[in-house]
Order: sequence, then structure tokens, then C-alpha cells
Amino acid sequence: MVEPVCATGMAAKLRSQWDRDDGLGQNHNAVKFLGQDFESLRAQCQRSGRLFEDSLYPCAASSLGFNELGPRSSKTSGVRWMRPTEFCKRPEFIVDGATRTDICQGALGDCWLLAAIASLTLNDNLLHRVVPHGQSFGQGYAGIFHFQFWQFGEWVEVVIDDRLPVKDGKLLFVHSAEGTEFWSALLEKAYAKLNGCYEALSGGSTSEGFEDFTGGVTEMFELRKAPPDLYSIISRAIERGSLLGCSIDIANTSDMEAVTFKKLVKGHAYSVTGVEEVVYRGNLTKLVRIRNPWGEVEWTGAWSDNSREWDSVDRSIKGRLQNRSEDGEFWMSFSDFLREFTRLELCNLTADALQNSQLKKWSSSLYQGEWRRGSTAGGCRNYPATFWLNPQFKLVLQHPDAPGQSDCSFLVGLMQKDRRKKRREGKDMETIGFALYEVPKEFVGRSGVHLKREFFLTHASSARSELFINLREVSSRLRLPAGEYVIVPSTFEPHKEADFCLRVFSEKPADSEELDDDVVADLPAETNLDESQIDSGFKSLFRQLAGADMEISITELQTILNRIISKHKDLKTDGFTKEACRSMINLMDTDGSGKLGLTEFHVLWEKIKRYLTIFREFDLDKSGTMSSYEMRMALDSAGFKLTNNLFQLIILRYTEADMTVDFDNFVTCLVRLETMYKTFQTLDTDKDKVITLNFFQWITLTMFA
Repeated sequence: MVEPVCATGMAAKLRSQWDRDDGLGQNHNAVKFLGQDFESLRAQCQRSGRLFEDSLYPCAASSLGFNELGPRSSKTSGVRWMRPTEFCKRPEFIVDGATRTDICQGALGDCWLLAAIASLTLNDNLLHRVVPHGQSFGQGYAGIFHFQFWQFGEWVEVVIDDRLPVKDGKLLFVHSAEGTEFWSALLEKAYAKLNGCYEALSGGSTSEGFEDFTGGVTEMFELRKAPPDLYSIISRAIERGSLLGCSIDIANTSDMEAVTFKKLVKGHAYSVTGVEEVVYRGNLTKLVRIRNPWGEVEWTGAWSDNSREWDSVDRSIKGRLQNRSEDGEFWMSFSDFLREFTRLELCNLTADALQNSQLKKWSSSLYQGEWRRGSTAGGCRNYPATFWLNPQFKLVLQHPDAPGQSDCSFLVGLMQKDRRKKRREGKDMETIGFALYEVPKEFVGRSGVHLKREFFLTHASSARSELFINLREVSSRLRLPAGEYVIVPSTFEPHKEADFCLRVFSEKPADSEELDDDVVADLPAETNLDESQIDSGFKSLFRQLAGADMEISITELQTILNRIISKHKDLKTDGFTKEACRSMINLMDTDGSGKLGLTEFHVLWEKIKRYLTIFREFDLDKSGTMSSYEMRMALDSAGFKLTNNLFQLIILRYTEADMTVDFDNFVTCLVRLETMYKTFQTLDTDKDKVITLNFFQWITLTMFA
């Protein structure tokens, strides 16, 4: 027996979408994480005179981690959770503004996050979107703080108490070089809460932090294949407040955090915090400023803190740029930067076009989606039987980049959601990517279309992500001729479940939308025969089955159907349930008796025979059951075109544990769909596809339809 889909869960999902359509999730109206409201919790603490204790993120081993930071780890042995007021004489939230030196790495491998935070301090406006004003250890202090993070298309407010993990009298994780400043440690705690625990933050890409602090979109540059204008791209990006990070690839795990001859750390995330051109020995030399979030271990090559190159630079420029302290920040030449580092990550805050010096805004759109086993998790093009089941999105490129050209530039970013939280369950990032196809001429201008298997078997992609990779986000900057395209995001293998958001940014205005079938029921006309027209053999059978009252009840129908279906050895079934038979009677019972008379039963019988023909036709592998993609084709043949969302619900409701649909569930599903369709048609008297119900009508309909 399959499990029912929770109706209240679906209602909550719809309600949530309506709230977001009304503006919930914008920076000024953030979603309250776990339902906690900062202002009301702080007021409550101030009234009671007690410092806030966060019951939803307790001071417990589970909040630290599950493996390397788990309960039995030596790293967490002796850890105490303490408020800054308990181990620091005069703690402050921010001292003299938030700066890059406020962020020094602790015993957690989250240099990627700290590199992103360091970049954030370069732009006050950005910083205070994440770290709201008005927080301190002074007047109004109640042991409670709050931060805001961008998460997959919306801003989320996270509330924490200020009890921090301390070992041997020092903060275990991120800390400030000042020693009395705690905004960065509290920010790290809020981000750990958002992701489940501190250990969930271990290892990552700086771009992930960039995006969660800004809502921007990140581009990756492989420095071995750097574009010729990369220095000007970096320079303009820094001018516009974009965030930049860089790193050196490792060849193997033993290379991780290995220090090179000139003191650069492999597999470690750095921030790019500035660029400058200086006159050196009569020539202009391009310099790049880099910061190591460890707060120490600095480059010792040319243009490092104590190098001789500075002696040949104008004294005023040298005074402004040279920094001799071991603070983790250093200058190097751009040519050394390209040679020593492997990758640059650049987060465009407003998705500015960086191809030329003219400032432009991108046109952008965002879609939420999901890959679900058995319905929408089709895998990549290597799996043609299921690839077409993936969600599909249409992009209409109408405006070429320049007059006389046909190409349009755009950027696609595919991001998988909430994967850090799943690490505790042993899950991590899925391998994801996307492909683009030109819309066939017959479907141009139409939206109610979900392209089917045959299309993808006979058409090559027009573009695709550079690779499928197990990063949180895969993004590609692309150029295609003006026209209509379908973007198909997918995991590499089918049946991998994940939620995702897809973002499309284009140089010029472009339209985009989710491409999905319109919900349509195109059912064959039913032949309602008079009793005199029904075959005498069928009448004789009916008399035997119906008994003295000449009507078939739910129990009798169940007995009949299960006796008949047991004779079809090619069909797999665990039998029709009473609930399934009740649905059939509800569909066919025209006189409201709760039973089926001769003509009603005859119509049902013909319907089941038709369903049987469809089932056998689309059971392509003759397994006696339907796979999910066979099911979608069978529903289409039966006259039902459904959206991805509805199809997901059907797969959840009508499949067995192995994600197959047996014959009794197939029939029950079709009967249920037909019942709901006909009920709606009956109530939609003016045929405007809208009905209005009061509560009594709604409860009557849902209980008895």
C-alpha cells in the first residue's frame, strides 16, 4: 500500500509561495529562520532581565559537529560555551569599524568563508545587510544577536545567543586580531546554525560565502587560461564593490595546506582586496593585494611586505601601500599572481557586465525547482530514457549585444540547495550541470509545453555548462544567437534527489519562464448505453455479480476486480483496495446511491479495459509495472497533460517502494484524476477555469469527491 501525500504539507507549500510573491524574503523583510523573531525575543529578555539562551541551537556537542568535531573528537575535548562577557573584560561588537584583520581562522577549515567575510568588510553597505546596525555589548545588551544571509533566492534572518565555543580560554573558531571584538565570531556562529553545525562549514568555495552575503552571482576564472583583460576586469570589479577570492589547486590530499617555497598555502582560500599600478624603474607595474584569513603566513616573493622592490617606488605611494605587519595581507605582481594561483572567483554584486568599461545592469530572473526520484530526477543527456523528465526553463533572447551582431550574452547559474545540512546524514553535494537546446519551430512562442523524449533523441544541445561538478553552484557565461532556448538543469546521474535554484542573467532584457505542460484533460467521449443496448452476456455476468439488489457495492466491486485481475498473469498488483473502489464508484455513481447499476458498471468496465490497453502499451520493458517515465507517457496517452509538480505528487502517492506503479495504482490514479477533472467541470459553470467555494462546499468536495 502506498503512502498518501500530506495535504497540509502541500497547503503550507502553497501558502509559503504566496508569502514570497508578496515580498517576504527581501532584505528588508527577511524570512525568520526557525520562526525566531529578533525584536520580540530581545524585548522578552529585557523584560525578564535574563540573557537569551537559544534552545533551537543549544550549547551542545551536536552544534559543534558530527565527525572531526564530534563528541569524541580531541578537537572538542574541553570545549566550554561562554559569553564574551565571561572571558573578556570589555567585549565590543565592532571596534573602529569592521576590517579585514577582524577575521582570523581558528580550528575549523572554513577559510573559504573567512575569505568571503574579509572581502565583505571592504564595503560598508554590503556588510550591514549581513550584520545589521544597532548591536552591541553596551546599552540594551541581552545576550542576543542577529544576522542576515541570502539563501537560494531569499534573505533569511538568523538569531543566536552569544555563547561561543572556547578552549583553553580562547575562542575555538574565528577570532579577531583585536581580541576584544566579536562580530566575526558571532557571524560565524549564525552561519553555522543556518547550516546545522560548525563542522558543516568545513571545506568549500569562497564563491559560496560571497553569494550568501550578497545574493550576487559568481564567475570562475582559471588563471592558466585567463582572458587578456583580466586585470581590468578585477580592477573594475573592485571599484564596484564586487567580492573576489583566489586559491591554489592541490594535486592530492597530502598537498592540502602545504606551504610553497614563497609562503603561499595550497588548497587555501584567499581574498583579493585591492589592485594598484605603480611606476617601478620607469615602467608601469600591475600589483594585486591578497589577504590570507589565517592573519599570518604571507608571500615572501617580489612586492611582499619587506621586499626590495618598494625601495624603487615613489615615497608617498610606498607609504600608502606598503604594510610591514604580519597581518596576512600582502602585495604581489599581477604576473606572479597569474603564475602562482590557479583560480579566481569573482562575485558580481549587481551582475554587472564586465566585458567593457561601460557600467551595465544585467536582466535577471530566478526559478526554484527540484529533482525527485521517479518524477523529475532524470539525470544528464547520457540517460535518454529519463533526461526529458528534468525540469525545463525557456529563455527568449531578443536583443543582440551590439548592432549588426546576432549573438546575445547571458550567464546561467545552477545552485543546489541545503546540501551542507545533509552532511550529518552522510550526504554531500550532488554532481550537477545544465544543457541548452533551441526550441523547435512548432513550439516557438508557446509556454505550455514540456519537451518529450523524442525531441532530445534527435536534437543536439546548443550550449551547456563547462562541466558537471559537485559544487554548490555551476555557472557559465554563454553567447548564443537571438532566439528561444530551453535550459535543462540536471544531476549527472538519474534518481538523485535535490532542490535547486536556477538563475539567468542577460546583458540585454530577456524573457524567461518555466516550461511545463498546461494541465489538460482530453478524455474520449463516453458511450452511455441504454440497458437494452448492453450485450446479454454482460447482463448475465452483472446479475451474478450484483446479487439480489442488482447494484454493485464497494465490497462487491473490490471482489470482482481482484478476481479478474488475478487472471492476468502479466500484471503485477497487490489488489484493489476499498479506497480505490470507493473512488471508482464516486466517479461513476450518477444517481447518488453509493452503488453501481448496470449501465454505470458497464461504463466503468469499458474504462478499465481502455486503461489496461494503455498500461500494456507503455509498459515498455514488459515488467508488469510502470516506471516513472513510462507512467508519464501513459498519462499523456490517457489524455492527461500534467505539470512537473502534479506529476511529482502522483509519483509520491501512487508508486511502490521501488518507485514503480502497479496496475491497481495506475487505474486508481486515472480514476482520481478523471473524478477531480469532471467535478471541476461541473462546478465551473461559466467555463472561466475558476471556481469559488465556501468552507462547507470545500469540505464536502474533499471528503466525498
